[in-house]
Amino acid sequence: MDVEQLMKLIDKVSESDLTGFKYEENGIKLQLNKKENLVMGTTAPMQAVTPEDVKVTGASSKAATDLEEGVQKQTGTSEAAPVGNVVKAPLVGTFYAAPAEDAEPFIQVGDSVKKGQSVAIIEAMKLMNEIESDFDGTVTEILVKNGQAVEYGQPLFRIA
Repeated sequence: MDVEQLMKLIDKVSESDLTGFKYEENGIKLQLNKKENLVMGTTAPMQAVTPEDVKVTGASSKAATDLEEGVQKQTGTSEAAPVGNVVKAPLVGTFYAAPAEDAEPFIQVGDSVKKGQSVAIIEAMKLMNEIESDFDGTVTEILVKNGQAVEYGQPLFRIA
């Protein structure tokens, strides 16, 4: 098969509904596979339900009262949500707070940090990956321990 025939074959497979194609001639093997097109979409953010949002029709008043009390317990006077920005793990691995075992930690609670400043290391597959702050501010909370395994997206620090 010459190059021109090969190009025509590739074009035909590309234009078709086939997801893959295998061809063998005189000991030469050719395999073509299409990548699947991924459709990305957006979703609306979820919103909390407040007692004002709940409309009860045809239910007993006790059920409505119980529902309203449950919503108030969930959204009411519980302790305030923590304030500040969260630095999250960009990969799975082992968290290290310092560049070496005998070294001082990159940051401690109360330290000021600048955007882009190294705040930790995550070891993944024997590679040390420096983690940088995405925010300017003061470290208010360190959420993981040195040597702890962390997951992708797991909160590491809170910076206010």
